[in-house]
Amino acid sequence: QVQLVESGGGLVQAGGSLRLSCAASGSMFSINAMGWYRQAPGKQRELVAAIRSGGSTNFADSVKGRFTISRANAKNTVLLQMNSLKPEDTAVYYCAAEVLGLATMTETTYWGQGTQVTVSS
Repeated sequence: QVQLVESGGGLVQAGGSLRLSCAASGSMFSINAMGWYRQAPGKQRELVAAIRSGGSTNFADSVKGRFTISRANAKNTVLLQMNSLKPEDTAVYYCAAEVLGLATMTETTYWGQGTQVTVSS
């Protein structure tokens, strides 16, 4: 079993910055990709940013140029640096990891519990 622990959410004024962190632990062979999704009230969950094991990244159009994503700590931690935040960035942010199982060698997606990000105008 793999656990994802998120931290770093909170309340910030428009134009401010926050950094989200997500650490993966447990039994795994490797992590193929990690990323962040968000869900605002009444809206579907959407991909914000993702980074693959080789370092390639992709971002939602709405956050390009404002958010960056990186991996650290032997690549079991993913960081989302959010700058120039806007009220429309307000949502619950979820960490996700595509993990290759140690015993099964099959890929499973795990999710964190979510962390609230609120941007005031």
